[in-house]
Amino acid sequence: MPSREVEPAASAAPDAAEIARVQRRTLGVVVTSQVLGGAGLAAGITVGALLAQDMLGSEGLAGVPTALFTLGSALAAFLVGRLTQRWGRRIGLGLGFGAGGLGAFGVVAAAVTGDVVLLFASLFVYGAGTATNLQARYAGTDLAAPEKRGTAVSIALVSTTLGAVAGPNLVEPLGHLATGLGIPALAGPFLLAGAAYLAAGAALLAMLRPDPFLLARSIEAAERAASPETDGPAPRPGTGAYVGAAVMVLTQIAMVAIMTMTPVHMRAHHHGLGAVGLVIGLHVAAMFLPSLVTGLLVDRLGRIPVAVAAGVTLLAAGGVAAFAPGDSLGLLILALVLLGLGWNFGLISGTALVVDATVPANRARTQGTIDVGIALAGAGGGMMSGMVMAATSYAFLSTAGGFLALLLIPVLIWAHRSRKVPVAT
Repeated sequence: MPSREVEPAASAAPDAAEIARVQRRTLGVVVTSQVLGGAGLAAGITVGALLAQDMLGSEGLAGVPTALFTLGSALAAFLVGRLTQRWGRRIGLGLGFGAGGLGAFGVVAAAVTGDVVLLFASLFVYGAGTATNLQARYAGTDLAAPEKRGTAVSIALVSTTLGAVAGPNLVEPLGHLATGLGIPALAGPFLLAGAAYLAAGAALLAMLRPDPFLLARSIEAAERAASPETDGPAPRPGTGAYVGAAVMVLTQIAMVAIMTMTPVHMRAHHHGLGAVGLVIGLHVAAMFLPSLVTGLLVDRLGRIPVAVAAGVTLLAAGGVAAFAPGDSLGLLILALVLLGLGWNFGLISGTALVVDATVPANRARTQGTIDVGIALAGAGGGMMSGMVMAATSYAFLSTAGGFLALLLIPVLIWAHRSRKVPVAT
C-alpha cells in the first residue's frame, strides 16, 4: 500500500494567503492532468462502440463497451473516493489514471489478438480513467471559497477540452498509424488513451503537493479544535448532496444513451470515420468548453436554475437528434452539441450542490459514492441504448433520453419548495 502522506497539524493551519497560493498551484496541476485525461477518455466514446460492433458482429451489442467502461468507472470511483479519504487526492487520482492507461493498452492487445474476453476485461479497467477524470474536478474545490466553487469545477472541466476534442479528431490519423503497426485501425485511439492516462497519473503523483484535500481536512480540524461547540462526530452530508447526485445521474443517463449510439447511427447512414470524429469531437467540446461560463452562472445565479437548464437543453438535444435526417451532418452536430451542453450544465450545478452539502471529514467518501451512481447510470444507459435502438430506432432512443432528463425538474422543485436546497448558494 502507498505510504500515507503526512497531514499538516491542526495547530499549524495556514493563513489565507498560503491557502490562496496552494489553491492556484492545485488548479495548475489539475489543468495539466485534465488536458491529458481528456485525450484518454475520448477514445472510448468515439470508437468503442464501432470496435465492439466489428469484433462481435452485432449492432445490438454495440453499447457493451460503454456499459463495461462505465461499470469499471463505478468501481474506480468507489476506490478513488476511499483512497482519497485516507491518503489524499494525489494518491487516489494518480493510481486511478494509471489503471485507466493499463486498460487502454489492454484494449489494443485485444484488438490485435481478436480476444473478446480480453477486450471486455480491458474496457472494464479502462473505465478507471473515465472515473478519475471526473473525480479530478473535486480537487479544485477542496480549498475554494464557497462562492467560487462553481468556477473551480469549471476550470477543471474546461481544461479537459483540449485533449478531449483533439482525441476524436485524431481518429483517422491514429487509425493510419495503427494500421502501419499491424494494429486494427479502430484500436488506434486507445494507443493515445493509454499514453495520455499514464502521463496524467504521473503528473498528479509528482506535482500535487501539498495535497489540497489533506490541507482542507487539517484546516477543518483546526477550526473544530478552536470551537468547542463543534466537538463530536463529523456531520452527515446534507440533502443537497442527494439532490446534486440526482441531477448528475439523470443527465448522465440521457447523455450516454444518445451519445453511444450516434456513431453506429451515422455509420448506418454511410458517414465516414472522419465525420464521426467531427461530431463526437464537437460533442465533447460542448461537454467541457462552456464550463467557465457555466461555473460563473452556477456561482451567480445559483445551482438550481442551471440544473433546470440542463433538463431543458437535454430535451432539445433529444428532439433534434430524433427528427434529424440520418444523412444530415449539420443537424447531428447540433443535436450532439446540445447534448454536451446539457450534460455540462448538470454536472457543474450538481457538483456544486454536493460540495456545498459536505465537509472534508465526509467529502471524498461521499463524492466517490455519488460518482459510483453516476457511473452505474452511464453503464445502464450505454447497455440499454444498443438494445433499444436495435428494437426500435435511433429517433425513439433520442426522444426517450430527452424526456428522461426532464425528470430532474420535479426533484429540483421539491428541493426548493421544501427549502432543502436554496435557489442560490
